[in-house]
Amino acid sequence: MKDVKIQFPCQYPIKVIGIASPELSVRVMEILLKYDSSLTADKTKERQSRKGNYTSITFQFYASGEQQLEAMFAELKNCNMVRLVL
Repeated sequence: MKDVKIQFPCQYPIKVIGIASPELSVRVMEILLKYDSSLTADKTKERQSRKGNYTSITFQFYASGEQQLEAMFAELKNCNMVRLVL
């Protein structure tokens, strides 16, 4: 079986799950805008967990290359409000 490679540039969906807080969206958007300046609120979707403890935010991110994705994922994972990045 061949390794499937992503062909860049492309739209790349990213889901971030973190502690429910208005600050989560702001902080995550600040990080993502460093890597995709075309990102806007209409390219995002937020959802609260059933108990309201967590928020998931899905973004349609413009990925220009593998290094960009790796750096962005690393920065998101280092954010203390973020619990999971998919």
